Amino acid sequence: MSGHMTFRELLDFYTVHLTEQVMPFWVPLVDWEHGGLNNCVTNEGEIVSTDKYLWSQGRALWTFSALYNDFDGDADWLKPAENISRFILGNVPDAADMWPFALHQDGTIAEPPKSIYVEAFIAYGLTQYAKATENQEAVEVARQICAKTSPLLEDHTSFQTMPHPIPEGLQSHGPLMIFALVYHDLGVLTDDGELTARSLELAERIMTQHMKPERELLYELVRAGGELTGTDAGNTFIPGHVIESMWFMERIYTHHGNTERVRLALEAIRWHLEKGWDSEYGGIYLACNAEGGKPVWHQPDAKTWWPHTEALYALLRAYEISQEPWCMDWYWRVHDYAFSKFANRQHGDWNQNLDREGNIIAVPFQGLPVKDPFHLPRALIYSINALRGLAE
Repeated sequence: MSGHMTFRELLDFYTVHLTEQVMPFWVPLVDWEHGGLNNCVTNEGEIVSTDKYLWSQGRALWTFSALYNDFDGDADWLKPAENISRFILGNVPDAADMWPFALHQDGTIAEPPKSIYVEAFIAYGLTQYAKATENQEAVEVARQICAKTSPLLEDHTSFQTMPHPIPEGLQSHGPLMIFALVYHDLGVLTDDGELTARSLELAERIMTQHMKPERELLYELVRAGGELTGTDAGNTFIPGHVIESMWFMERIYTHHGNTERVRLALEAIRWHLEKGWDSEYGGIYLACNAEGGKPVWHQPDAKTWWPHTEALYALLRAYEISQEPWCMDWYWRVHDYAFSKFANRQHGDWNQNLDREGNIIAVPFQGLPVKDPFHLPRALIYSINALRGLAE
């Protein structure tokens, strides 16, 4: 740790950043009158639309609940959580329907269903909320979502994944990784062995079909069964997705006692930092192509906040487990870049999107004009827990 903060100092730094910078940005954006959280906001906190994107509502519910469950047990966090949960539970679609993408302030549909990720984040948020409050309606709605989505994941033409449609004939890593975590967390909370087993099946599909250890790569898009296509889409990998996915995998495989898979997950974090880091300007590329072609992703050379937040936690957790020096070497490289480039100390939350050189840019893709309290506070909450152990 020479030349850098000690673990104890880093713990204090993260705690202050979470409680005095990041969350004070978000608490005033809770919509107490209509329910939910205002999620169409600028980096300065100015509300640009009162439409509510439902994956952001699920994410916000997760964060306010996790602050209570996993950070400090302060019941004040549950007031926004309860408000957001009421908005979500008051707008549950009919059993046969998928969740809308966005609602107007009054709860009428602003955008129809277009992404299974909405289901994932609603269930994830409701699970964390139920853990905090034992709210049975939240558990039941989360269970319904899992029951509805699980069969869909067998055929990646059976659902939509706005903002990134799955190219025809391919299977996507993204839905598998998020639902592996969602099913795991709900299964653990409710002691449901079928759900934790389903989570493990999805994890195995990632680790045996998308992961190619001989190439030290995890491919975002493969044919069902894991065959590579050799196309630009098939050669695309998303370093941040892999890093995030691998700490999900560590969580799942640690629960099941599979140390071999945990070790592979940690190795994959290192591979994708080595392959995904911009050696010229610093930072993690949004998307790369394994064969040097054009990555099939929006603005692949942009530097966005979320891969960096995921790497901060993944690396601290990897070090907590393995004590290997590479984890902290990479941690400080990511830390120094992230806190110098993304942190917006004037307004509190981070600037979300930078160009390759590190200049602030607008949202890299149209159709999802959101900012929500999720990747950053989740990384801070989980990093604080890792640092509590490391500091001792």
